[in-house]
Amino acid sequence: MTTAPTVRRRTDPRAWAAFALLTAPMLIGLGVFKYVAILWSFLLSLSDAHGTIALGHWVGLDNYRRLLGDPAFRTSLGQILLFTAGIVPVTFAVSLGLALLVHRVRRGRAVVRTAFLVPTAVSYVAASLLWKMCLFNGLPAGVANLVGGWFGMSPVPWLQTTDPPLYWIVLVSLRLWLQVGFYLVLFLAGLQNIPRDVYEAAALDGATGLRLLRRITLPLLRGTSVAVLMLQFIAAFQAFDEFYNLFNSGLSGTATAPVQPPLVYLYTTAMGAQDYGLGSAGAFVLTALIVGVTLVQGRVTGFGRADG
Repeated sequence: MTTAPTVRRRTDPRAWAAFALLTAPMLIGLGVFKYVAILWSFLLSLSDAHGTIALGHWVGLDNYRRLLGDPAFRTSLGQILLFTAGIVPVTFAVSLGLALLVHRVRRGRAVVRTAFLVPTAVSYVAASLLWKMCLFNGLPAGVANLVGGWFGMSPVPWLQTTDPPLYWIVLVSLRLWLQVGFYLVLFLAGLQNIPRDVYEAAALDGATGLRLLRRITLPLLRGTSVAVLMLQFIAAFQAFDEFYNLFNSGLSGTATAPVQPPLVYLYTTAMGAQDYGLGSAGAFVLTALIVGVTLVQGRVTGFGRADG
């Protein structure tokens, strides 16, 4: 039995030239504005770069020591950990609960899904200003105080330092409105991949309500849940726009923000003083923190491992 000879296709130089011509702008831009920029930023973190991004005055790890020795930066790390510990489980529970409700809708599901997804297209800056100037402006005519007055609550300054700190309600509600729709869509995609035969078999065994949720739905949503948690952790540690726009100007009435996550600290302290070496060091410390938390979460939840 003879085998057909292997036909080797000749490379067309014109096709390679066209490929190189079309991809070169993207590859050059990616290399210069991403990888070269990351390398330059790392070298800046090892330099004394006040008011300049030029290299040459090397200080080694002094910027990292100054950063980690600053009580304000350590406080910002504690605040972002507190914010993450609060916003992640709340967002996870609300998005999962709404996804379960929307999944039960038989007519108009696309309309309901789109209604929840629309806020994700809104700018964080625009949403922050809306929350600050209309909903939680601290005035008696503000929406939050107006609604609270219906239940006998006196007007309160939501964005000022009070006891208890009411500004956490503003931050959490803003994040929920902006992000729940995105994670709801992810959970809906996971729910739609669960075979109906599984639910029918569980119903024959008498599993209903919370038992069905605990024994069938949540285990089969494990992969989606782990991915959603990972995305939420990363998004929480990268928080900037809402904190900066809610507290640093306008109606908040505070000269110093009561909550200052690491990115706001780096922007106002390092970049405000044009200390680009310190700012670059802070960026790499925050990146290392995000990578570390992500790896720990992946290790604990088994993200990336095959089931079974």
